[in-house]
Amino acid sequence: MFEAVYPRLAGWCRGLVDGDEVAHDIASEAFTRLWSRWTTVDNPESYLFSIAANLVKDHWRHRDRERHAARRLDPRDEHAPAADQGVDVRALVESLPDRLRVPVLLHYYAGLPVDEIATALRRRPGTVKSDLHKARQRLRTALRGLHDLTT
Repeated sequence: MFEAVYPRLAGWCRGLVDGDEVAHDIASEAFTRLWSRWTTVDNPESYLFSIAANLVKDHWRHRDRERHAARRLDPRDEHAPAADQGVDVRALVESLPDRLRVPVLLHYYAGLPVDEIATALRRRPGTVKSDLHKARQRLRTALRGLHDLTT
């Protein structure tokens, strides 16, 4: 299973974090956590992506705390223009509440079907579909808002 899933999991993580080393650390940690619960997990692959999504979220949170602390040390950087004025979809996804962000990560970034996400998150498939719909609405609204700011 490791040989079949690890490259895809690490690649998925790489698309969400800022380096290969971090992505491999997250993927490895997800497998470690799976191993500790091996006998109680019904769908190991879904479990891995769910754990990795939570670890990515923790990474983002930690990175944001570091940025905030750096801004406190050097307040001149607080209003510095962004290097890229384009749309940062990852930032928009990061801004979603946990309940909506994790299904988005698992469905659109990891490619898991709704039924597997429902099992991994212990939600009903209809609830996952509803959460994905709400997330798309929020992202659409945010994208429209960003578009209005640039025009």
